[in-house]
Amino acid sequence: MTGFGRAEGLVNEKKVTVELRSLNSKQLDLQVKLPGAWREKETELRQWAGERVVRGKADLYVGAEGTKVDKRTTFNAEVIKAYYDELRKVADTVAPESSTDLLAVVLRMPDVMSTAKEEFDPEEWKSVFTLVEQAWAAYEEFRAAEGAKLHAELKQRTNNITNLLAEVTAMDSGRIARTRERILARLEELQAKVDQDRFEQELVFYLEKMDVTEEKLRLATHCDYFLKTMEEEECQGRKLGFITQEMGREINTLGSKSNDAEMQKRVVLMKDELEKIKEQMLNVL
Repeated sequence: MTGFGRAEGLVNEKKVTVELRSLNSKQLDLQVKLPGAWREKETELRQWAGERVVRGKADLYVGAEGTKVDKRTTFNAEVIKAYYDELRKVADTVAPESSTDLLAVVLRMPDVMSTAKEEFDPEEWKSVFTLVEQAWAAYEEFRAAEGAKLHAELKQRTNNITNLLAEVTAMDSGRIARTRERILARLEELQAKVDQDRFEQELVFYLEKMDVTEEKLRLATHCDYFLKTMEEEECQGRKLGFITQEMGREINTLGSKSNDAEMQKRVVLMKDELEKIKEQMLNVL
């Protein structure tokens, strides 16, 4: 969800700048900032951007800077004159010799100045929104480039897990036989007397608990499904997240049942690859 887009242009002799940026986040956290003249479009613009950004901590900024001096503050001459005349009468009656600057006092009185409020101009907003769309196009281009890199990395990490699983499969071919021989050799060392039938029953039960055939098959299926899902239409991030959870479950079970040092080393490497995949999943919509 990381992205950045920017566009600039002149609208009615105002320099308008639009910036859209986003960072990773599980939910959509969108902040929109507009100048006062276009504030009434904030809700509409927020909805428009939210439908496209989808997820992430995003900021949409629209700023306007005038290219010429624009006088916004005006003085109400009639109000100033009325204040001044009244204060002059009071001053002449109370303190005729006073040298107080009455005009300075009057200018601090209420309602002597007013600020003109800029009215919303629909035609002006059309030009501004064109810049918003240009910023969005740049933002999408940025995300597409990041997405291509992310796609390649996720594919490579998943293939690494598949390759490690192939190594585990090769090691697993004689593991049960080796375990059986190791147990028998240990019993001979101890010169323990055991009931052969009972021993075989317990051994079969123990070796069945070590069987990882189903885990290997399910993990291979999850890896294949992960790669296929990445090639589907957009907004597959949550689905891919669920698949990684299932991959992690099978890897953990594989490690707990392997009872083999070399296999467990591969399991640790698979966990490392899976964690790197999970770190990048926040970037996937």
